[in-house]
Order: sequence, then C-alpha cells, then structure tokens
Amino acid sequence: MSERTVLVLTHWFDPTADAVVEELNRREVPVFRYNPGDFPQRSALAATFGGGWTGSLHTPDRTLDLAKVGCVYHRRPTAFEFPEEMSEPERKWAAREARMGLGGVLATLPRWLNHPADIAQAEYKPVQLTAATAAGLRVPDTVITNDADTARSFLATAGRVVYKPLSGGGVAEDGTYRLIYATPVDADEIDESVTRTAHLFQAWVPKDHEVRLTVVDEQFHAARIDARSEAAAVDWRSDYDHLNYTVTEVPRDVRRATLALMRALRLRFGTLDFVVTPDGDWLFLEVNPNGQWAWIEDETGLPIAASIADALTKE
Repeated sequence: MSERTVLVLTHWFDPTADAVVEELNRREVPVFRYNPGDFPQRSALAATFGGGWTGSLHTPDRTLDLAKVGCVYHRRPTAFEFPEEMSEPERKWAAREARMGLGGVLATLPRWLNHPADIAQAEYKPVQLTAATAAGLRVPDTVITNDADTARSFLATAGRVVYKPLSGGGVAEDGTYRLIYATPVDADEIDESVTRTAHLFQAWVPKDHEVRLTVVDEQFHAARIDARSEAAAVDWRSDYDHLNYTVTEVPRDVRRATLALMRALRLRFGTLDFVVTPDGDWLFLEVNPNGQWAWIEDETGLPIAASIADALTKE
C-alpha cells in the first residue's frame, strides 16, 4: 500500500471524481478528498514556512499532513463561502485572501494532474489553437472578433460557419441554466450585438464522425462519436440520446502532434475533440484541461479511471 496520499480537490457531488477515488481505494492508496470551498468555514489551514512549506489541512473528520501528499487531482472545487453577516466588499476581500493563502500553499505542492495555473492558461482558446498548430495539428480557420463587418467578411470567405463560445459553462437567468452550444450562423444573423463581447467564428468542417480523445500522461483513450440527429451532427453535446460510441485508434501523426501539444501546454491530462472528415483527415477543435470523461468510460469500457489512478500514484 502506498504511503503517499492523493489529494482530490472537488465538491461533494462529482461522479467523475468518484470513479477515480473508487479506483484508488481498490488499490489501497490513501485519498484525502477536499473541497477548497469549505475554507474557511468548514476547514482550517495551518502552514509554516521555514525554507519550504509544512503544515496540515483540517476538516471536521480528518487531518491531512501536506508533506505526505504524493499528487493532487484538481477537479471541480467550488468557490469560498463566508458568513452572512459579512458585507459584500468584505467577502470579496476575504475571497482574495483565501485564494492567495490556501491556494498559494496548495500551489507549492510538487505534483498535480493538472496544476491550476496550467489549466487556466490552457483554457484560453487562442492559446490552445496556436499551440495545436505549432504542434502539427490541423485547425479550422477561425476568427475572434467583436466587429460585425469582420464577422460578415469571414462568413463570405469561409462559406458555412459556426459560432462557438470561448469559455465553458452557460448562462444562468431567471432560475434556469442554459448551455451554449456550437451554432451555425448565417450572414443575416450578424448584427451589432456582436460588438457587445468577443465572439469566436469557425469555418465548418465536413464531418464523417468526431472523436473524443482523453489523454493521461502518454495513455490515449479514443472514442469515435457518430451522430444520429441534426443537432448532434452540429454539436454532439446538445443531444446525447442520439450518439453512438466506438473505441477507435489515433493515427500515428496525430498521436505525435497531440503529445507535443500536451507538453507545450504543460498538461498531463486533457480531453480533446477532433473532427474526422470523409477523407479521413483529423482536425483539432479544442482541448479541455479539466474535461469530463466518466460517461465515455461507461459507454465504451475505456479504462480512463485506471489511467488517472496510475498517473496520480506514479513515483
């Protein structure tokens, strides 16, 4: 049994993290599951600097010696919470202090999957598209703009174009939460509302199918996705009920370029999306440095949780 503890940073309801924790428990690897959002009301940090940081994290039930952490799995921690009697300015100040204090101490831990700073950098679409091209992957022609004339000009040149959000998540409004999917755009839909923020427009790529590739260190887990509805053919996330999954192989040149991309972005883990054209060409769409993968494992049997456990326990 390993003497090193895997620190899993996530909220209480995270089925994806659950799969990894279960695999680590099966291997009898010590696990400390912790949500930084519980700080400071439901947990405490005690850290001392003397040439390096030593100390512990305390929850109502457990204590973690930071010196015994072997690797940190950064999943989906929530925001810090503070007492209701604090004013909004006080909460904002306290949140900054908590991030710099707790977050700063945790950031000094030596091994991560992935480090939050690397996740933050890799989430910028312009950064990952540039790195992908430099690594040797093909990328569809793309424009980022808040200028309506530039958008119209791109549509006129590219022909069929889709709009894609630059950030993850969606819009919470009137008690509902709405995800934003890739959406085909016609020239007459481009108006001055484009000026209100940055928009990403990308040339449409003819699809035979798509591939969701999960990379953990140098382990590749590729699932072919075939869409069976018009909505899924544009963005498969919009219609999970009409998808077929098949385990597939990654061409050698794509594999080599993907590893170069992961190294350039300092990522040990990532979920990558590719379009495969009718001619068999692979075009890179994006990499999510903290993407979901558990449903792919359920659908295909790909041993992703085991690969993540391997990475978290690697000496």
